Amino acid sequence: MDTGDIADVPRRHKSNLNKHSAIPTARKTRTVAFAKEIPTPGTAAPPVARRLAGLWMAMAFVIAQPRAARAENSLAYEYEDYREMGGRITVDTESALAQQDLGTDMQVKLGGVIDAIAGATPSGQPAPAGSDQVTLARDTDLRHAWNADLSRQFSAVNVDVGFARSIEGDYMSNGWSVNTLTSFNQNNTTLLLGAAGTDDNVEVFFEPAWLRKLSNDAIIGVTQLIDPLTSVSINATWTRQTGFLSDPYKIVEVDEQVFSGVFLPETFGENRPDARNKGDAFASVNRALPGLDAAFEASYRFYHDTWGITANTLELQWFQHAGPRFIFRPNLRMYEQSAAQFYTYNLLDSGIAPTHNPQGPHFSSDARLSAFDSLDFGMKTIWKINDRIELDVALEGYRQRGTDGVTPQSAYYRARIITFGSKLSW
Repeated sequence: MDTGDIADVPRRHKSNLNKHSAIPTARKTRTVAFAKEIPTPGTAAPPVARRLAGLWMAMAFVIAQPRAARAENSLAYEYEDYREMGGRITVDTESALAQQDLGTDMQVKLGGVIDAIAGATPSGQPAPAGSDQVTLARDTDLRHAWNADLSRQFSAVNVDVGFARSIEGDYMSNGWSVNTLTSFNQNNTTLLLGAAGTDDNVEVFFEPAWLRKLSNDAIIGVTQLIDPLTSVSINATWTRQTGFLSDPYKIVEVDEQVFSGVFLPETFGENRPDARNKGDAFASVNRALPGLDAAFEASYRFYHDTWGITANTLELQWFQHAGPRFIFRPNLRMYEQSAAQFYTYNLLDSGIAPTHNPQGPHFSSDARLSAFDSLDFGMKTIWKINDRIELDVALEGYRQRGTDGVTPQSAYYRARIITFGSKLSW
């Protein structure tokens, strides 16, 4: 996930249907959400709409695990209620995922998502004089998405091919991915190689035709079994985005002099570069603790892109069995990023002379490109009623905090998320 608009994605959205239905063991190959990361902040809708669109597309490209580690045939359903404090963005999400073996060496996955999005989000304009409340803009949207995934085991190599499509009123996204997992060293080492891409079309209200955005990704990684209870995963990802990368709903405002001593505000659509390279390095350790009937996973991610954003993410998860039927999973995720080179809260203080020419100077007042940190924390409870039926519920909190000393804290947000899920296996 991209920084600001991409890198800082609360874990709840990353794997809504990839449930931790059992305590992970050292032999588990890490599932990597790969390919389409979140689009640059809302390329054509409220920021959360764009965030969720990209996240669900990312989930569509989850890499298949080797045959021995895959889940059983199943049908999962989940409802998520996302609420930002202060009457801002709300999102109601319904999703379903079906997994079915086709013989002994193949598996197919089919998923679908419906998002209903409404509320207010910062427009990019600065707070009025004498106030620290940034200007908010209201909008609504409805998104439908689906994904299909087919994996095949060839001796020691698992090949996974995925396709996905997401449609909103002003944004359409199509994606593909091809990933391989190769086991060797007596199945103690797994090599991950993958490639993916997306082809998106954005409706921009001030342009006569929809604009195109392309993304290509590559990933390489390795998971190593250290001992029967411990595994370590390391991977590196590279992404190249080109095309229309701005958010047409984000604007900046300046006071233009129309007569001597007379100024009137004028707004400009933000202007981001039309290309972006992103790279990140990820490492995690997974340790089973049989004496406590528990396990934990700790991970770190370093991110940097050609827009000048550098980010660090640390995540901790604990999986605790409570008898044969219950698992409790508390989690904590800490994130911080620097600002994009062209971010400025108030254009008047930046020395930038904005124009309506896309080739002109680059500028944005989108707080997702500013320097900030965030904290994501929560608890998930999983109840295995029997060998076939599983229910879960989770409550999570999320908060952002600006760290540049200039952007008002009202540009950032706090949220609470409640999810209810069910899973039928056969």
